[in-house]
Amino acid sequence: MKKGEILERSMLPLVKRAGKAFPCVLLTGARQVGKSTLLQRFLPKGVKYVSLDDFATAAAAKADPAMFLETLGCPACIDEIQHAPELLRAIKVRVDAARRPGMYFMSGSQRFGLMKGVTESLAGRIAVLELGTLSQRELAGKGAKVPPYRPEKPLDIMKDAPVCPMAELYKRIWNGGYPGLMCSRDMPRDLFFSSYLQTYIERDVSALTQVADKGAFQDMMYAMADLTGQQLVYSDLARNAGVSMPTVKRWVSILETSGIITLLRPYSTTTPKRLTKAPVLHFMDTGFCCWLAGIKTPQELSMHRKLNGHILESWVFGQLMRRYANCGDMPLMHFYREAKGAEIDLLIERAGTLYPIEVKRSLTPSASDLKAMHGIPLGGRKLAPGVVFCPIQTPLPLGDKNLALPISAI
Repeated sequence: MKKGEILERSMLPLVKRAGKAFPCVLLTGARQVGKSTLLQRFLPKGVKYVSLDDFATAAAAKADPAMFLETLGCPACIDEIQHAPELLRAIKVRVDAARRPGMYFMSGSQRFGLMKGVTESLAGRIAVLELGTLSQRELAGKGAKVPPYRPEKPLDIMKDAPVCPMAELYKRIWNGGYPGLMCSRDMPRDLFFSSYLQTYIERDVSALTQVADKGAFQDMMYAMADLTGQQLVYSDLARNAGVSMPTVKRWVSILETSGIITLLRPYSTTTPKRLTKAPVLHFMDTGFCCWLAGIKTPQELSMHRKLNGHILESWVFGQLMRRYANCGDMPLMHFYREAKGAEIDLLIERAGTLYPIEVKRSLTPSASDLKAMHGIPLGGRKLAPGVVFCPIQTPLPLGDKNLALPISAI
């Protein structure tokens, strides 16, 4: 990737398909993941574009939504629509009157409150897509038509794969994928992330809920970076942040809804007592996570005793999530862990079959890395061979059709 280059986004074909099938398309995702750029590059000639980040424009939309839409015309693209949710009901009226595909394209960063208006006003009339930061395929200039990871055919992931040495892998993980940082020639990393954090708290978080102590919220985010790839114990996090557990749960929900983190829920058929119930926390951009955790270089990440393996796991999870979300083909995903410690990092469920995935930092994977899969309660499901993602360069059979695959191929 060259600095200053505008990269092809893998979600672009999905946005186009959605625009041909639904009257409305809403592109959500965390702040600065590239929603506006994607929409503007996609829009056909003649489609009016307007951003509600402009205070005067947002005020006009709030004051008289029907007149605003009449003046704007149709089809149209409305960026940052969360600043004027009053438009959603007016859009419903116009959609019901005409009911044709591709009438309105919208983006919004504050999914927490926005989705309530969407479900109340535009249910059945809108496709909701969530965009993440740049995947490594997109950063490599291979963003067009990247298929989802097919667990039933794991070796397909090696096609046109950007496999790299271990040092380069940690550089990719440490960099993350925010377009404003990765595509700029001169953007200082610390300045980008510090500004991003402050803007996120001051604008998105403050708009979503009353946070009495913004410093405590920020401290909680720092503490959570040290927990990525691990089970989230709310009582411990509340104690470290110095706030009540209900407050922490509400704040974590905001982070999840706004696309900063994902909570991976545990797998079980009947939730037996021997299985753990706490979710696993994953930061969706490992570059931001590394910055919050104070990891200054890729070399420091590669040698970090506490977080090396956990951030590696979050990166694998995030890359797989991007591949599925960009194609609109999201399967059920869980982790499996027994109270005694036996675990599988990720279970993908498709068509009644469970596909176990382990993430290891070792260069010498073995069948024992997947031994916990044999204790998974199936509940009528089938168990497929497992995959170990690790920093090797080529696929390696592990016996019984199990495989080890290069992490950097994802």
